[in-house]
Amino acid sequence: MYEEIFNKLAKSEFRSKFRLREKEKEYIQSKGLDVIRSHARDFIAKRIAPAQISNDGKQTPMKGHPVFIAQHATACCCRGCISKWHHFQKGVELTNVQQEYLVNIIMEWIVRQIR
Repeated sequence: MYEEIFNKLAKSEFRSKFRLREKEKEYIQSKGLDVIRSHARDFIAKRIAPAQISNDGKQTPMKGHPVFIAQHATACCCRGCISKWHHFQKGVELTNVQQEYLVNIIMEWIVRQIR
């Protein structure tokens, strides 16, 4: 379903270097994918969806949670990357549909990593 964007991301040296380590995989296993999806929804809603983000470009840590790593791998980490890769306009609050799209891409990347 998301093959086109994943093929593009795979060609990016920066995006393709991200991988889940054993620690993150264990965390996912202990929490379950439903909980991880709820974390992704929360992070997107609070850190990415608002029209104006004071620390845009710096709001997503590079480590510490599997969703953060997935956000960088899928270019869902800030509004600049989302604009460039997913074509959602900066400066406009993301709709629920756009937020769910980003969550689905993040979760698809995570599932591919734990297979």
